[in-house]
Amino acid sequence: MESLAGESVVVIGSGIGGLSTACYLADAGADVRVIEKNEQLGGRASRLERDGFRFDMGPSWYLMPDVFERFFADFGHRPSDYYELEHLDPHYRIFFKDGDRVDVTPDLERTKAVFEEYEPGAGETLERYLEKSKENYEVGMEHFVYEDRSRLRDYLDLDVARQARGLSLLGSMQGHVEGYFDHPKLQQIMQYTLVFLGGSPTNTPALYNLMSHVDFNLGVWYPDGGIGSVIDAVVELGTELGVEYDTDRPATEIKGHTGGFEVETATGPVHADLVVSNADYAHTEQELLTPERRGHDADYWEQRTYAPSAFLLYLGVEGDVDELAHHTLVLPTDWEDHFEQIFDDPEWPDDPAYYCCVPSETDDDVAPDGHSALFVLVPIAPGLEDTPALRDAYRDTILDDIAANTGTALRDRIVLEERFCIEDFADRYNSYDGTALGLAHTLRQTSLFRPPHRSTAVDGLYFVGGDTTPGIGVPMCLISGELTAEKVLEDHGDGSRP
Repeated sequence: MESLAGESVVVIGSGIGGLSTACYLADAGADVRVIEKNEQLGGRASRLERDGFRFDMGPSWYLMPDVFERFFADFGHRPSDYYELEHLDPHYRIFFKDGDRVDVTPDLERTKAVFEEYEPGAGETLERYLEKSKENYEVGMEHFVYEDRSRLRDYLDLDVARQARGLSLLGSMQGHVEGYFDHPKLQQIMQYTLVFLGGSPTNTPALYNLMSHVDFNLGVWYPDGGIGSVIDAVVELGTELGVEYDTDRPATEIKGHTGGFEVETATGPVHADLVVSNADYAHTEQELLTPERRGHDADYWEQRTYAPSAFLLYLGVEGDVDELAHHTLVLPTDWEDHFEQIFDDPEWPDDPAYYCCVPSETDDDVAPDGHSALFVLVPIAPGLEDTPALRDAYRDTILDDIAANTGTALRDRIVLEERFCIEDFADRYNSYDGTALGLAHTLRQTSLFRPPHRSTAVDGLYFVGGDTTPGIGVPMCLISGELTAEKVLEDHGDGSRP
């Protein structure tokens, strides 16, 4: 790795992308300071702790363990140096609203048998589907995720064309899955991971069938203590490398250029040679930079397709909730209306698909004895009206829906309740229209069509996080940190090793 010795860098925002970048730049010899708006590090992967209950406020699925292994290996470590993993069984449970229940387990043969119950021959079809998914994953990760092809000319290469030849690049996930499975419930099982990409079956490219390899083959894991433990691990690694962290220090303006940046904050300016923003991309450009220093204007951001926001209930309840697995999905038998109410005709879904996370099923430390900790996440359109009255009404709708479709009565056992919704995402994370995830992975917002890591208007300013490549999700943001650091090193490394 080239050296950045003598360079100072301020990283604005401490999401997983910013924390990752900070580690790579500090390892290259830079003097790195991370400034964070909120009271704790982690960005959307914050923790909520109340009265003996502990919740991951945002990401809660530990997927793609190979990405974490590679990240820590870059610094001579393993994930197990910082946290332990448990392979979940089942990976997740699905309640369909017509009374069916499906457990997806680590045992592929059991899963194939479940598929056969719905559609003769679907078990072997699943095996073929996963073979293609694995191929897409391996080729895609090596040649199109860890290698940042952010310009059109990066694709005008015979080697790139050869690697891409076997990938399912075009078409939608809906069309791709329909080519394998006829039964709508099997199609839903193969497509639910799109929620992690902030898309729908009709607007997400077929390339993302690679997520099925992540799900079925690589497995679903739980880091002891939750995703917050992963944040703690990356922060600890950064500390070992010399990164310094400031919380409760929101940035208010970015001035200057390479060698002379001044980042104004609520507690005084921070001076640095280089700046990396892990704040929401649109917020950085529209609020922290003057118009002539923006790479995109307001129209650009207004015309993007955004991933959903979410209505979240964090609940501490008396007793067990054994009907629910650690990860549980509740799906209407026809979920097209829900996606339409997110992407086409935005409104609060009247027959929602939603997710319940019950970490206390796996981890005794997240709830007091005799209690369960769970949260409920309902994807909803960003930018909707979000009022206390709407939240009250929707809370009752969701509690009734959980009782009716999973057999889990929560209402009379709740001892702790917190809510989080559109206005909170906008206020806490400065997210555009209160989106929970950022830019969705539509065909026109994938790969080189996402905003770049380098600012196109300010030398020495860089971006990292889910709005850049490779995109949304904790593993992708971890990789985004590596890609952003590579850009900084290409531009400012001195050719020697630190």
